Amino acid sequence: MRETSDTPQKLTDLPKAFFHAGEGLLHVVKSQRNARIHGVLTGVALTLALWLGLSAIQWAILMLTIGFVFATEAINTAIEATIDLVSPDTHPLAKIAKDAAAGAVLVAAFSAVAVAVVLVIHRLANLLGM
Repeated sequence: MRETSDTPQKLTDLPKAFFHAGEGLLHVVKSQRNARIHGVLTGVALTLALWLGLSAIQWAILMLTIGFVFATEAINTAIEATIDLVSPDTHPLAKIAKDAAAGAVLVAAFSAVAVAVVLVIHRLANLLGM
């Protein structure tokens, strides 16, 4: 049984909490095609960042951006699962909730592309002496 907010939490329960969070992320990656696409693009971005020798600040920005995309994907998956549980039939409000959550992921993904382009262009310009 999972803990509720009323359940006293012990420090020894922390590994279990990390395990459950890991299960959730694994479910997102296994069940969501877009999460797998984000994973591939993350690999490309990290490889390019290594090759270009990004600065510590640029790495921090890149990592925050990647985290933002995966976090919104996980939240989107949680919202969709909750909507499917409470409203298994088609309903206009369920559609709005799912579409808005998917829209949040789209905003995060577009932001990530913009950040990647700025970081890459900036670094390439420096390497080329521009």
